[in-house]
Amino acid sequence: MPVQKFYLLGEPISSSKDIDVDPAISIDDLQHLIAAHFAIVEPSGIGFQTEDNVLTDVPEIISSSGSIALTIDGHAVREPMGPKALPYVGNYFEVYPDHLGNHQRLFERYGPVFKTTNMGRATYQVNDPQLAAIVFTESDFFTKKINEAHPLYAIKTPVAGVFLGDTDTPEWRAAHKFLPPALGPKAVRHYAPTMQETVEDAFKVFDAFDEQGEAWNVYQYMLKLGSQAVGKLTLGLDFEQFSSPDAPLHEMVHLIAEVLALNKKVTSKGNWYGRLPFGDPQRLKQARARVEQLVEESIEKAARGGIVDLPLQDAALQASNMVDYAVRAVDNEGEKLPKSSLVWSILVATGAGFTTTSSLLSWLIYGLVTYPGMQERLLQELIDHGFDENTHITADLTDRLVFLDKYIKETQRRHNPSFQPGRTAKADLILPGGYKLPKDAVVIPALHHIHNNPNLWDNPNQFDPDRWDTNQVKQRHKAAYIPFAMGQRMCIGFNFALQEIKVFLPKLIYRYKFTREGDAPIEYDPMFQLIRPTNLYVRTTRRVKWPPQTAPA
Repeated sequence: MPVQKFYLLGEPISSSKDIDVDPAISIDDLQHLIAAHFAIVEPSGIGFQTEDNVLTDVPEIISSSGSIALTIDGHAVREPMGPKALPYVGNYFEVYPDHLGNHQRLFERYGPVFKTTNMGRATYQVNDPQLAAIVFTESDFFTKKINEAHPLYAIKTPVAGVFLGDTDTPEWRAAHKFLPPALGPKAVRHYAPTMQETVEDAFKVFDAFDEQGEAWNVYQYMLKLGSQAVGKLTLGLDFEQFSSPDAPLHEMVHLIAEVLALNKKVTSKGNWYGRLPFGDPQRLKQARARVEQLVEESIEKAARGGIVDLPLQDAALQASNMVDYAVRAVDNEGEKLPKSSLVWSILVATGAGFTTTSSLLSWLIYGLVTYPGMQERLLQELIDHGFDENTHITADLTDRLVFLDKYIKETQRRHNPSFQPGRTAKADLILPGGYKLPKDAVVIPALHHIHNNPNLWDNPNQFDPDRWDTNQVKQRHKAAYIPFAMGQRMCIGFNFALQEIKVFLPKLIYRYKFTREGDAPIEYDPMFQLIRPTNLYVRTTRRVKWPPQTAPA
C-alpha cells in the first residue's frame, strides 16, 4: 500500500506523518483517514496541496512527491488570536466590567474564535453556529468536564451530575435518568395550576404598588415570583414572598442568588483566588453548606410523609413537587436516585429554575415598556382567544398564542439571560477554520453573540418578533438560536421555564398596563452568573377596560 507524507499547513514540514493510503479509496474516505490521524473535527474541510498545486483526487495525491500540506477550509492551522495580555492579570480589564460589549468588540476584531486569559485562566469564545454545534456535542472531541478553567468550577459538585458534574460519571448518568421525566412536557403541564396560583397570589402586591403610585424594581420582584413558584414545585415550600410588598426574600432564595454571584466573582479571577481561605471564596463555601442543609431538611420532611414508590413516569405525573418525585421515583430495576445525588440535584433544579426564569421574565417586561406596540399586540392576542381574569391557562391555550411565542423567542434572541455554557476539549484538536485547541481547553459558545451575530440575523439589533415567520429564520442553522444550549447537556429545565413564563406573562399583561419609570440606560451586573437588568423600574396600572375582540377565538 502506498505511503504518503502529510503535514498541517502552518506547522513545520518536519512534523509530517507517514500514512498508508489505499489507492481504491475515495477523496471523502481519505479526508476521514487524515482527520483521524490529525484530530481534525470536521473531515470535509480538509484540502490537499503542494507548493505548486491544489490536489483534488486520490491518484494525484498518492503520486505527488514530497510532503503534502493539509489545509482546513482553505486555511493554515493556527492558534486562535486574542488581545495582548497584561502581566499577571491577563485580559481581565479588557473584558470586565462590560463583558457583553467587550466580547462583542473582540469578535468583531478577531473573528468567530478568540482567546482571552484572566489571571492565568484561558478561555476560548465562539460565535459561529457550526462551531457551537460541535462544541455542544458530546463526542470524542468535547464534553462537559468542569475543570479549573470552567466558569462553574467554584460550585462544581460531582454528585450533582445533572448540571454541576462531569458527563462521563455514574452520578451524571443516574441524575440524567431520574430528573428529565419530572421536567418533561407532560410533567410540566401538571405544574401549570400551581404556577397560575402563584402569579395570582402576587397580584395583591402589584395592586398595592398601583394604589400607592409606586414604581418597583423588575428583577427583584421577578426573582420573588420565579422563586415562589419554584419553591412550591421543587421543594414543596411556600416562601411567603408576596405576603406584603416589602416581604423579604426567603433565606434559600437569597443564598442561591448569593452563590451564583460569588461563583462568578471567584471564577473570573483565576484559580489562585478560589483557593483563598477568606473573603469571597470562604463565603461561597459557607453559603453552599447552608443551602445544602436547607434542601436536606426539605427532603427529610417529604420522606416522612408516608409516600408510595412509583415508576419514573407515574411519579412525575402524580408527585406534588420535585422532592416528592425524587424520593418516590424508581427505575425499571427498582433503584432510586442515589441519596448522594439527591440533595444537589434538587438544589440545582431549584436554583437554575428561578434564576433563569426571573432573569427572562425581567427582559420580557423590559420589552413591554421599551419596544413600541408589543404590549398592545400581546394583549390583543389574549382577548382574541377569549382570555379573561378567570381563564385557567393550559398548554393547549398557550400553544395557540402564536405572537406570545414569537415575542418570547425574540426576547431570548435579543436578551438571553444565559451567557456562558462551557464545554471542554478532550484532546488536542483542530476546529473548522483551522483553529487549534489544546486538550482541556474550555470553549464557551457565546449565546448572546451568536443570537446577535449580523452574519446570522438580519438587522440583529432590531427587536422584531415577526422575523420568526420569515424563511430566513426558519431555515437558520440549528445552532443559530440556542437559548437553552443544545446537545446531551442542554438545560433539562427548558420545558419548565417556558411553561412558567407562558403562564405568568399573560396573567400579568391582562391585568396590568406596564410603563417604564425613568429613562436611564439599563445596566447588568457583570459579577452574576446570568444577564439580568438590575436598574429597570416600572409602574403597573390595573386595567379597567380592554380592547374588543378582533378575531374569532
